[in-house]
Formats: sequence, C-alpha cells, structure tokens
Amino acid sequence: MNQRFWARLPGFAFLFLFFPSMTAHSEQPLIVAHRGASYDAPENTLAAFQLAWQMEADAIEGDFYLTSDQQIICTHDADTKRVSGIDNDVEASPMDKLRTLDAGRWKDPKFAGEKLPTFAEVISCVPPGKRFVIELKSKSKIVPVLVNEISKADRKDISVLIISFDAETVQLCKQQLPNVKAHWLTSFEESQGKPFHPTAIEVAKTVREIGADGVGMKAMRQYIDASFIKQLQDGGCKEFHVWTVDDPDDAKYFAKLGAIGITTNRPDLIRRELAIKPALR
Repeated sequence: MNQRFWARLPGFAFLFLFFPSMTAHSEQPLIVAHRGASYDAPENTLAAFQLAWQMEADAIEGDFYLTSDQQIICTHDADTKRVSGIDNDVEASPMDKLRTLDAGRWKDPKFAGEKLPTFAEVISCVPPGKRFVIELKSKSKIVPVLVNEISKADRKDISVLIISFDAETVQLCKQQLPNVKAHWLTSFEESQGKPFHPTAIEVAKTVREIGADGVGMKAMRQYIDASFIKQLQDGGCKEFHVWTVDDPDDAKYFAKLGAIGITTNRPDLIRRELAIKPALR
C-alpha cells in the first residue's frame, strides 16, 4: 500500500488494521462488562469500568447520550432520577449540570461522589488491547459528535464496537465510520399468540440492509438455538453477541452457539465459570 492510501485513512481506522484479532471471530467469546462491573459498582461510572478491568474483562460496554450543549455523556436512562435521585432529562440538560450529580451513592455510600462520565473519560480508561463497546442511546443526531470524539481520542491501540437499537443510527455510523464495527441490537417479543419476532430471517435482512457487521441480541434461550443462528448466518449476518448474561449456564450455552461476545454485569463470575482466559491481543 502506498503512502497516499495511508494518508486518506482516518487516524482511528488504524486500530482495525493493526489489531485484526480484535475483530475476527475466535473460538471463545469476549467477556464484556455491561455498564462496567455493574453488579458490584454503580453502572456507567469510572468506578465500574475500572473494576471491570481489574476483573480482567475483555471489554466494557457503556451507554451514551447527546447533551443539550452537544457533548456526549455516559448514562443509561433518558433521565437521571434512578441513578442520582434528581430528575433531569439528559438530552435537555447541559453537560455541566449533569456533572454536578452524584451517580454513585445510590449503589453504596462508598461510591458517593462518582460522576456521570464524559465520553472522553470513558475511552481514556480503556487499556491498550481492550475493546470499547459504545451503545448509542441518542439516535442519529449523536453520530457526527461521536465521529469527532473518536477522532480526537486517537486511540489506535484499542478496538471499538458501536451498538444501537435504532437501525438508522447504525446505518449512519457505518457510513461515517466505515472502518468501525457496528451491531444492530434487538430483543424479541411474542404477542397475541403469534411466534416470537423478529425472526432470524428478519434480523439478517435488517443487518444486511443497514450495512451492520452483526447483531446484538437479548439472551433468550427459549428462542435462540442452533437453527436460529444458522438462519442468521445463511442470511448474511455472520457474527452476534448477547446481553445480559449473569448465569454461567446461559453463558456456556451462547458460547457454544458461537457468540463473539457475552455481555454481563459480572465479568469475574462468567470468566471464572467458563474458564476463559483473558483474550490475547
């Protein structure tokens, strides 16, 4: 490849070229800490993310919203009532106001003073060779800001996966960040006696149409089996991960089906019970 080729690549694209093992399917799934080690620490805080790394998680997953002043903050709910006791609409609030909240005390007094972290703080805490899973709670409007944040962070030494329940948002991410992996998220519903939906064929169709690299699915053993996964793959959806898995038997089940990632609130327990060593990078 010539120098002009390399010059055209965004800085953050290098991490996918020089760390292929992060994106390739392996025999053992990555252990992904759901909102950090959220069983033991307050979710979506630096305390939870740092604890996940201490527990040798392969990746952390965090939830992100766009604030009213066009910044990205890490929190799961559309409002801050559950994690701070104060009811602020996240997207209608400026970053400075949201950062005054105590997002740790609700879990345990020892976490008092934990803040809702910024995107920059979270990506900065990811150790070299690990993966950062970014769930976008705000829809397509967050994507241009995310592109800028990833570029500014310039983390060539980590892997990134973007996930969202909103198909349009995933599609836009793939258009603006073609070198960054993105999975569409889906759960499954059963209504009025009809079978669960979406079907595997419908999931694969959505993944194909939006240009996603795969799908993240709610871990429903009663619906997802070997036949389901084969239909996904036959339809062009070649990789999947599952959430949220805190039962070791469930984790073993989905690992056997070929999940590339097991998202869990308890990364230490799931790694220990599956006897999976931390992924080598």
